[in-house]
Amino acid sequence: MQFSRYAIYYTAPQGALAEFGASWLGWDLVTGRAVPHQTLPDLSRREIAKITQTPRKYGFHGTIKPPFRLADGCDAEGLVQAFQRAASQVAPVTLDGLKLAQIGRFLALVVDGDQSALTGLAGHMVAKLDPFRAPASDAELARRRAANLTPAQDEMLVTWGYPYVFDEFKFHLTLSGKLDPSRAAQVRDVLAPLVAPILPRPFVVGDLTLVGEDAEGRFHEISRVALGASATS
Repeated sequence: MQFSRYAIYYTAPQGALAEFGASWLGWDLVTGRAVPHQTLPDLSRREIAKITQTPRKYGFHGTIKPPFRLADGCDAEGLVQAFQRAASQVAPVTLDGLKLAQIGRFLALVVDGDQSALTGLAGHMVAKLDPFRAPASDAELARRRAANLTPAQDEMLVTWGYPYVFDEFKFHLTLSGKLDPSRAAQVRDVLAPLVAPILPRPFVVGDLTLVGEDAEGRFHEISRVALGASATS
């Protein structure tokens, strides 16, 4: 399969959280298949499909290195090898847990507690794989700048192609598109008892996933690698 962009994600390991994420969003990036939305007492499948339309194509994930096009002279095989090397150089991260949160007009799972260790891990992957990233186009820069970036975020955008990396990094697993505040609160109330029993505590980031974007804009798993796998070899 040919991919137009690549990214590094955290994706939940096989289990209840991964199954929830795939069925909630309607796309399983591991298998590369659409998944029927679950039936909930207070949300129809049609409502869920509308709520999750924007994040669906990305799959259930937390972004570590945002989507990028390959730089001239780079290829997918080289990227896979560099990804595996970079992942082997950093240890797994253990955090307190995850929690359901409303971020502006979005719903997401976020880190409950200090995320500095994860910020360091993400920064490592961003920097190590940056030689494979094609520079952001003028159109991409303009689109990002429309979000009223701070000077620090604009500097990150110019240097790394994305404004929310390093000190600006905020890990989250997106669950919705933009919602009106009252609607977001309603959906959050429906989701809270559903996700509470499956949120990991502690939350361990033990591996990362290289993903690719297909011709229809949907992301697929390419390679999943354990962190620190060859650090002592």
